[in-house]
Parts: sequence; C-alpha cells; structure tokens
Amino acid sequence: MTSTPFNSLLSTQIGNEFAASQQYIAVATWFANQDLPQLARYFYRQSVEERNHAMMMVQYMLDRDIEFTIPGVTTVRNDFSSVTEPLALALEQEKEVTAAIEALFRAARSEDDALGEQFMLWFLKEQVEEVAAMTTLLNIAERADNLFDIENFIARETVGNGGRDSSAPETAGGAL
Repeated sequence: MTSTPFNSLLSTQIGNEFAASQQYIAVATWFANQDLPQLARYFYRQSVEERNHAMMMVQYMLDRDIEFTIPGVTTVRNDFSSVTEPLALALEQEKEVTAAIEALFRAARSEDDALGEQFMLWFLKEQVEEVAAMTTLLNIAERADNLFDIENFIARETVGNGGRDSSAPETAGGAL
C-alpha cells in the first residue's frame, strides 16, 4: 500500500503511544518511590495500556500491508516535586494524544479511507475515557487533605476501564 498522510501520522502515533507508555512507567516508579502504591499500580497499568494501543496500531498496519518502522521514543520526565505534577503531566499527555487521534481521524476522512476512519473511532472513544480519568485523578489530588486520601480513592473507586474493552482492536502479539 502506498504511503499516505494517514499512514504517516499513524506510524508517528505508534511512537507516541510507546513514549506515553515509557512516561507512565516513570510516573509509576516516582509514585512507588513516594510510597504511594495505589498510584504506582494505576500508572503501571496505564503504561501497559499505552503499549497495547501502540501494538493495536502495529497490527492494523500489518493487516493493511502498510510499510512502517517502529520509531524511537523521546526522553521521559522522571523527577517531580509534588504528587500533582505527574498527574498534570499525564492529563496534558492525554490531551495531546487526543489531538493526535483527532488529526488521524480527519486525515482518514479526507483521504476517503473508510477503514482508517473506522479504526480511529475506537481510539476517539478511548481518549474521552483517558482524559476524564486523568482529570478526575488530578482533581482528587488537588482537593485531598493528605496523600492517603488519594490512595484510598484509587483503591475504592474505578478510574477508567483499565484497558479492558471487548470492542478494542486486535493487538499485535496479544494484549498484555
């Protein structure tokens, strides 16, 4: 299949998803070092979810016989001075991913690529959930009287779907 703007953007997005996965590992380990196991566990799961998103895109490219390369990832941020900083970073990251997914959808539509457009619909739905979850976590952290209130909230409430969605696209190599 020939290279199109949609295919090029999707190849770039694979790298963005892997970068998000790495960033969430950095956030998780920061929380683990702060003795906040619920936040750490949440972001370890988020890392796996982002990795799975990248592998869904890989599988799509393979299924459509689109040539691509796996891009490298940028350096991640590892140091934070408060519990709200990594949460704000995660929210900003999810908003950036949403903008990229919207651009992918628009590119597929402008190319009259019904398969690409349909593929991106799941990711658009997923981004609504991701932004909402990160917004909630940041709001809870900003309102909490102490860090254990955040930990208790995460232990008690379901924030996001944890990457479990039976309508999700197939993941290359299988979802983790």
